[in-house]
Amino acid sequence: MSQPFPKDPHIFFADLHIHSRYSRATSRAMAPRELDRVARQKGISVLATGDFTHPTYLRELEEALEPAEPGLYRLKGDPASTRFILSAEIANIFTQGGRGRRIHTVVLAPDMEVAREIQRALASYGNIEADGRPMLGFPVKELVRLVMGISPRCFIIPAHIWTPWFSLFGAKSGFDSLEECFEEQTEHIHALETGLSSDPQMNWRLSALDRYTLVSNSDAHSPMKIGRECNLFRCELSYDAMVEAMKEPAKGFVGTVEFFPEEGKYHYDGHRSCGVCLPPQETRRLGGRCPVCGGRLTVGVLHRVEDLADRPAGVVPATALPNVHLIPLMEIIMEAMGVKSPTKRVKQAYDALIQLGGNEMEILLWKELDQLAQVASDELLTCLERMREGQVEIRPGHD
Repeated sequence: MSQPFPKDPHIFFADLHIHSRYSRATSRAMAPRELDRVARQKGISVLATGDFTHPTYLRELEEALEPAEPGLYRLKGDPASTRFILSAEIANIFTQGGRGRRIHTVVLAPDMEVAREIQRALASYGNIEADGRPMLGFPVKELVRLVMGISPRCFIIPAHIWTPWFSLFGAKSGFDSLEECFEEQTEHIHALETGLSSDPQMNWRLSALDRYTLVSNSDAHSPMKIGRECNLFRCELSYDAMVEAMKEPAKGFVGTVEFFPEEGKYHYDGHRSCGVCLPPQETRRLGGRCPVCGGRLTVGVLHRVEDLADRPAGVVPATALPNVHLIPLMEIIMEAMGVKSPTKRVKQAYDALIQLGGNEMEILLWKELDQLAQVASDELLTCLERMREGQVEIRPGHD
């Protein structure tokens, strides 16, 4: 593949959507010190805290972090630590237009006091201690109104916008446009999170999205998933500068690091219980029914993109920003060794590469392969080279 991001010392990587251990199905290791350690390995300079809406976790953040650059935080007493940006994902479950809706959004806050105010406001709508990602029973447009009323410096990003079950455009509970979803609050939306099962190229097929910045984040539930998707900035290291860059990319939003979208678990259509995985055209031929049991298939991301697209695949709009598709280093090592889990040998190989290469982004994007040959096997170097050239085969995820 061509390299869209020449090495630049002024570029930094940011992952703006993760979860703490207070969210369901999340590793107990998702706490500030471990997040910092892994982010340094990954090459992530600015990392979301996740889950500031959870009262216990916000207290932990207040105890563990201190102010760094304006609007960003670091571990107390460690000037070199990862910079943290206050973030939370919120689920709104409501009825609108005669249909049940489940929409997830990422909220970024400029400081601890604003985070506490948002937390206090949301507590009147539901039990915010039950889950790090609170589920609240009112329209998402009202969430936007509430958050922006607390501080106009907050930044709201519709999360993983194509996921079937919980998203802006999802087949099960979504809408066909931003305006239908957010109505008069649409003016506060400036960026959209593409999610793991779609990439910018797929989103470019909708001309209505040209005016929004497409961001990518890991939505990590365990430390090693941090940075599997992330964003590149070339701006001042501060909350406000990053927000302005996402509003107007010319101010310093450079592009994104992407999963191969086929790796996302909702890329194709399918029926998990029957082991059925289908491309959109086959789902249409079957009338949306599972060929095994006759039940309704879960319509995946690619299908939904095609339903709403007003452009053919391959169109590159004038607003398009560069992006690169990568595979996490640990997964590449596992492939080279022919194993399906991160064994002791895999972790030793990973640590040796990080020690030599500095961090994962450096290794995946820029480090010369002959330099990595000091610690990497021929099989691993071949896998890295094939990934950089886009020569990968992926079985599409589904349901």
